[in-house]
Amino acid sequence: MAKKTNTNGINTLGNLSADKAKAVEAAIAQIEKNYGKGSIMALGDQPNEDIPVIPTGCIQLDMALGVGGFPRGRIIEIYGPESSGKTTLTLHAIAEAQKLGGVAAFIDAEHAFDAVYARKLGVDIESLLVSQPDTGEQALDIAETLVRSGAIDIIVIDSVAALVPQAEINGEMGDNHVGLQARLMSQALRKLTGILSKSNTCMLFINQLRMKIGVMFGNPETTTGGNALKFYATQRIDIRRIAAIKDGEDVIGNRTRVKVVKNKVAAPFTQCEFDILYGCGISREASILDLATELDIIQKSGSWFSYNNERIGQGRENTRLFLKDNAELCNEIEQKIRESMKDVELFKLNDGDALAADDETLEITDEA
Repeated sequence: MAKKTNTNGINTLGNLSADKAKAVEAAIAQIEKNYGKGSIMALGDQPNEDIPVIPTGCIQLDMALGVGGFPRGRIIEIYGPESSGKTTLTLHAIAEAQKLGGVAAFIDAEHAFDAVYARKLGVDIESLLVSQPDTGEQALDIAETLVRSGAIDIIVIDSVAALVPQAEINGEMGDNHVGLQARLMSQALRKLTGILSKSNTCMLFINQLRMKIGVMFGNPETTTGGNALKFYATQRIDIRRIAAIKDGEDVIGNRTRVKVVKNKVAAPFTQCEFDILYGCGISREASILDLATELDIIQKSGSWFSYNNERIGQGRENTRLFLKDNAELCNEIEQKIRESMKDVELFKLNDGDALAADDETLEITDEA
């Protein structure tokens, strides 16, 4: 019978009759003639492969995302209040991509890129491509050109709110430009989605929050740029500052909570918490310590932390500093965490979990 099989002998057309199989093969041949080889195929012809990812730079977030990082060839949206760590998270992802030999680009629509801070987070400034466009159209056109080159591994756009349409730039202060930015984003995302998948480029959009007017019940928060990004994004990440980290009276960082509110490549509605230290970014050692303690790789008794029946520090901060000073031990513990986490689910979000933080007291509160 005229049935197509792949190299493994799997019948990719199923149990079709001879006439139907011939018709399908003729259609496939016509499509490939018009649009090129590989424009259509049976999934059985290709082996199922793991989704390629770029690590986030935070082991807890890698686990919460379900696939070990940000998926390549996809659109990711990261949003949250001001100073919550959005740009810091993207810079860590850029640093991880560069460590893997990738090329990164940062489109700074806010004109606020801090090269000194980026270098502290491990970003190779000399090889980082940076653009500070004047309009939203220019920013998205630059992004499209970079993606079409096929040579870029990760692109960050900071931020959607700063992608100002050309008509708004040319207009007067106070002019009404209803829906311009939403239409711009919708058009750009329609063009970018396909070429991102083909070039295997990961595109991160940073977004800001706004408040809906007159909302009495439910969450009044919304993101800028219309609804298109919500639909096209493979992952949507909500990042919030929930508490201050103090050294005596001095605030040295923030305790940060991330929620994966949308995920097309793994289970959504997961969450994790980690430390962001001022001038240092996400604390790798603190993340490893927290996860290792939860998995009982590091044992905690009172205020003491022990590893392999040897005490490594009294108090969380002292133990974190010990791991920072002993890189080999820290790497060994991280490897054990990654091996243990393959079959463990830690980050499920329960309905009763805290959903907001009071900015004044920095105490975790419940949302109404």
